[in-house]
Amino acid sequence: MFAIVNIAGQQFRVTKDQELYVNRLSGNAGDKVEFSEVLLSSKDGKINTGGSMKVQAEIIDHLKGDKVLVFKKKRRKGYQKLNGHRQSLTKIKISDIG
Repeated sequence: MFAIVNIAGQQFRVTKDQELYVNRLSGNAGDKVEFSEVLLSSKDGKINTGGSMKVQAEIIDHLKGDKVLVFKKKRRKGYQKLNGHRQSLTKIKISDIG
């Protein structure tokens, strides 16, 4: 059984007991969260679109992703700029689909 669900503006294909990283969610580690925007679900080979299904998950941890470096340069002008960015992420575990 799997479901395609909209989590924090992105679509994910999730199954039960799956752990995944999503954009930062509000809440503390150990909190339960529920996602009601299920776009598609499949159970025993039968496909259902939309409906009143919900996906429940547990927040495991808040962390930051890998650093992405942005380097800008204009040649022969002496202009160089180096910026770094680390995305704030939340690790969640899918506990129930239904």
